[in-house]
Amino acid sequence: MDDQDFGTRDKRGNWRPHQALKVGPLLDYPWSGLRVLRWLPSYLLPWNAAFFVLACLLWFCLTPPREELATLQFGWIAWLFIRNTILVFLVFGALELRLYIQRKQANRFKYNARFPADAPADVFWFNSQIKDNMLRTFLSGLPIWTAYEVLLLWCWANGFGPWALWGDGRLGLAVWLAAFALILPLIHELHFYCIHRLIHLPKLYKWIHSVHHNSINPSPWSSLSMHPIEHLLYWSDTLIHVLVPSHPLLLLYHFQISGTGAVVGHVGFDRIETSDSQAIKTHAYAHYLHHKYFEVNYADGTLPLDKWMGTWHDGTPEGDRAMIERYRKRKASRKPAS
Repeated sequence: MDDQDFGTRDKRGNWRPHQALKVGPLLDYPWSGLRVLRWLPSYLLPWNAAFFVLACLLWFCLTPPREELATLQFGWIAWLFIRNTILVFLVFGALELRLYIQRKQANRFKYNARFPADAPADVFWFNSQIKDNMLRTFLSGLPIWTAYEVLLLWCWANGFGPWALWGDGRLGLAVWLAAFALILPLIHELHFYCIHRLIHLPKLYKWIHSVHHNSINPSPWSSLSMHPIEHLLYWSDTLIHVLVPSHPLLLLYHFQISGTGAVVGHVGFDRIETSDSQAIKTHAYAHYLHHKYFEVNYADGTLPLDKWMGTWHDGTPEGDRAMIERYRKRKASRKPAS
């Protein structure tokens, strides 16, 4: 595929798509039901549908039975950690191998023309972004992810919380669970936006969130490379499952959205080629711009949160100019009056 058919490169070789980014229409004004219907397939496919299928596989085939989960035991806790580790290693590792190590599609559709491995930096452990990101994922990210999962599955097994059962005959409950499944990605994005703005406060950014932002040119292993406190905040949205009626399958779906799904915003490519003429759109550009410019696109744009707060960047030169003007006004407002 020729990425020049879909975007342009600047003098440094960095690529940007022709089309401006648009926020999701669900809560955007002026509201249009037709626009929402046209948007729904891209909301569900390919990523959210894939994460739901993956959650089904984990729930029905790779999660211990309820009677075992009811007692905290090393065996099944270790199994969940190993299961999650293998899953992340396979998904993140396959993308990193194909796109960043083997470089199967060179830098076609790559936002930043450079590859992190070609630019060692002392902000990373061992001066290597990939080693640093992998170690932070395995040493902190996966243990904290698994700890939340263990806690919540144990709560379900012991009846702590308004957990529901499929097929209990209550139509209203079935409708709620289906609706809850549909809005879980939105709940995750709202929570992510809130904690993301919080950890961009100067002191919290310096001591916590800067670890993640060291990866200015992110790759798949950057997805869960965070400070442990950020990991604790990041997965705290899953606690909603003990506050409202839910089911463990939806809990595991939530973890796939937030855990495995974190790779979507960090893959660094606009499209992943599957053949000479076909490619999967990643929808990664909004979050890439956040890594590039730091103070735009705190969410991914499914909800118009950044548009409402004036921090939306649509990826166009006009978006660049609006961002620069916003920075200029903010800087001028901070100058002491003469």
